Amino acid sequence: MEILKFILIGLGLAMDAFAVSVSSGITIHKMHLRHALRIGLFFGFFQALMPYIGWHIGSIARGRIVEYDHWIAFVLLGFIGAKMIYEAYQDDEKREDYDPLNIYILFTLAVATSIDALAVGVTLSLLNSAIIIPSLIIGITTFITSFAGTYIGDHFGHKFNEKKLEIVGGIILILIGTKILLEHTFFA
Repeated sequence: MEILKFILIGLGLAMDAFAVSVSSGITIHKMHLRHALRIGLFFGFFQALMPYIGWHIGSIARGRIVEYDHWIAFVLLGFIGAKMIYEAYQDDEKREDYDPLNIYILFTLAVATSIDALAVGVTLSLLNSAIIIPSLIIGITTFITSFAGTYIGDHFGHKFNEKKLEIVGGIILILIGTKILLEHTFFA
C-alpha cells in the first residue's frame, strides 16, 4: 500500500513535467526516440533527486527552503515561458529557436518543475519516512509521463501552426509557475 501512495505522489508531481514535455514535443521538428529519452531522463532524474535533497535539507533546516521554493519555480518557468513567447513572434531569420533539447534549457526546466518534489522530500523527512524508494518511484513515474508527453506533443503539435503552439507552450510554462506560486502563497 505504501508503494501505491508513492506512485500517486509521483503522478501528482509529474504533471508539471508532463505539461512541459508536451510543450517540448510540440517544438521538436524531427522527433527521434533519443529526444524523448533525453527529456524523460532529465525530468525523471531531477524529480528523483529533489526529494532526496529535500529530505536531507529537511533533516537539517526544516522550514527555511519551503519559504522560497515557489518563487524559484515561478521565476524559472516564467523566464523560459516568456522567452518562448517572445521568440515565437520573431521573424524566422532573427528567430533563435527554442530548443527543448538544449542542455541548459532542459536543466532549467527540470529543476523548475521538480521544486515541488523538494518540498515533498522535506515533508517526508518531517514524517521520519525513508527516502530512497519514494525518490525512485517518483523519478520513474516522471520519466514515463515525460517520455509519453514528448511524443504526445510531437504527434499533435505538428498538425497545427507551430508558432501558435509555441506561444501556447510558453503560456503553459508561465501558468504552471503561477500555479506553483499561488498554491504556496495562498493555499499553503
